[in-house]
This record gives sequence, C-alpha cells and structure tokens, in this order.
Amino acid sequence: MSAAPPAAPPADLAADHALLVAATREAGARALADFGAPVEQWMKSPGQPVSAADIAVNALLKSRLMGARPDYAWLSEEDADERPEARAGERRVWVVDPIDGTRAFLKGRREFAISVALVENGAPVAGAVFNPATDEMFEAVAPGPARRNGVIVTASAASALAGARLGVSRTEMRRADWPGTLAEMIAEPISSVAYKLALVAAGRFDATVTLWPKNEWDAAAGDLLVRAAGGRITDAAGAAIAYDRPNPRIATIVAAGAALHGPLLARLEARGMTGGTLAVGRPQARRCAGPASPDRCRIWRWHRRRPRPKSHPLPRGRTALRRR
Repeated sequence: MSAAPPAAPPADLAADHALLVAATREAGARALADFGAPVEQWMKSPGQPVSAADIAVNALLKSRLMGARPDYAWLSEEDADERPEARAGERRVWVVDPIDGTRAFLKGRREFAISVALVENGAPVAGAVFNPATDEMFEAVAPGPARRNGVIVTASAASALAGARLGVSRTEMRRADWPGTLAEMIAEPISSVAYKLALVAAGRFDATVTLWPKNEWDAAAGDLLVRAAGGRITDAAGAAIAYDRPNPRIATIVAAGAALHGPLLARLEARGMTGGTLAVGRPQARRCAGPASPDRCRIWRWHRRRPRPKSHPLPRGRTALRRR
C-alpha cells in the first residue's frame, strides 16, 4: 500500500512559501551576476568579510519579502538587529542570510548559498537554500517533504560513523581536536553552513557538525530542510535549536540522518565536546569579554592552533580526518 501524499500546508503558509522561493531565486540571480567578478569588499569584524554583493542581495530580499508582508518581522545578517523585543512580538519572522559563505563567494568557490526561512513560534515553517552557482534550489514547507529542484529528497540512512560522509568547514578541519574526534568519517570541506545542511537533507552528506558558534540566519532554512527530509538536527547536547530569540547566537549544530545522529552525539559527549569550543586561531580578548564564562576563556586559550608543517599541507577535497 503506497504512502499517503503529504498534506497541503495552510493557504497562507503556502503563499508565503511561494513568495519566499521566488524571492530566493531572484536573489540568487543577483548574486550570480557578481560571482567571479571584482566586487567591493571589506571586513565588518575580524575574520568576517562582507561585500557589495551581500548588501545588494539583502536589499533585494528585504524589498520583495517585507514589501509583500509588511506586518512580518525581519532578521538578517546584514541588518543591525536593533529591536529584538519588537521582533519577538511578531507572529512570523523572515530570517535571512543574503550570501552564506561570503568568503567562498569572493574566492570564486561554488560553495555559497542564499538562505531564507520563515519562522513562527520559534521554529522555521518555510525555507529555501539556493546555490545559484550549481543551480540547486532546496526548499520545504513544514512538515515536509524537502525538495531539490522540485524532486523530493530524503536524508541518509547511514547508521555507522565509519565511512560516513561529513560536511565540515575548513576552519574546523584545522582544529587540533578534530582529527581524533571523528577519525573514521570522510570529511569534505564546504564553506556555507546553509549549503551543508541542504546537502545533508538531500543525502549527499550523511552529517554535518559545527562546534563553532553560528547564528540563526546560518541555520534556520537548513534546519527545516533536514527535518523535512527525515533527518535530525540539534545542538551538540541533543537539544532542539530555537529561533527568533533575543540573542540569535547558536553555540553548536549537529545534523544527520536519523540513524546517525545518535552515534554522533554520543561521540561528541565521550570527547567532552557537547558545549562546543573556540579552538582555532589565537586568543583574542574580545572572546572573553562580556557574558563569556572564565572556563570558556580558558578553553579558548588552551586550544591554540598548532602550526602545520609546510611538508604536510591540509589535503584538498575529500579526505579522511585522521592525520597522515
């Protein structure tokens, strides 16, 4: 007996989803126009590049989405979140990363994506992740299914860490504690968090893990895609990720097919890494300022990046996380 087709979403949510997908596709075309071309760029904070393309794509999305839904709230990487208390009072919130993976975009790597989600009551209910360089549109409306270019996709059924495909950032691959943590997994570096999550939803990666703090706009659309494809996504302690909070910071992300998610959490717990660590680069005073705990500051100082000998450069492309 064949499974029943998924129930249609409410009419208003279906209309919002259609608006979201159309705006995301238009934004991707705008980003692609600047991809590979000289574009003005600057650092908005240490290690955080931004370009004129990010700003242009953000303006386009805000015009299309807020122009059509002026009563919704707005949260974007490229706009100051000056009134989070007002945002929390709105029924629905657009959560946007105009170009997730700006560094890859500027370097001409096809590893960036436009990420747009609609969040309601703390959870994404519609979302799209579009990589215009590869012409891949991933989209879903709660509760699913997830689709890639109109075709239903499902998360991986892998259940063992050995040989599982892991999407991970280049920064985290340089962590001193990564090689021994997930040594049996096969890692592939991808810059964009949103694109990694979309590839987990599509079954092209079995999992992705980040123990480096991210923000709601990095993960909201991808979170929905993973769940709509039958996968699981939580923080490294196994708790669901909540959205539309006054502070949009997300400490850790673990996403995988349903059968692999538990073993991944168990491994991270065994290694004492469920709280995440800032384990790359040199200590910076600003990381220990404000609400950060003294223990977290000590972790930052302790895990200093070990210099890699020039004779052993980080391998390109697919590589095991074990040291060679």
